[in-house]
Amino acid sequence: MADHPITPPPELVEQWDSEAVAAEMPEQLYIATQAARWGGDQELEACINYIGGEGKWFANPWHRLTELRNARRPKPPSLKELALAELEGAND
Repeated sequence: MADHPITPPPELVEQWDSEAVAAEMPEQLYIATQAARWGGDQELEACINYIGGEGKWFANPWHRLTELRNARRPKPPSLKELALAELEGAND
């Protein structure tokens, strides 16, 4: 593979190759999916490190960086949130 900062290390690709069997997905699809996620995470962290650099954008960037991370990597809704959404839909 090319030597690029967003190229996953060979050890990680080997790990994904092993995990593909347990995930019951075609090997190439699993590795491509994991590589896309990994690359996106690397890019997000690079942006956060750049913006969060001393004296770059904000006096205290912590809240903005947390907001950025949450916006770009949202957590799936909890069971409670899903249940409330179902109830709201049932009322309509």
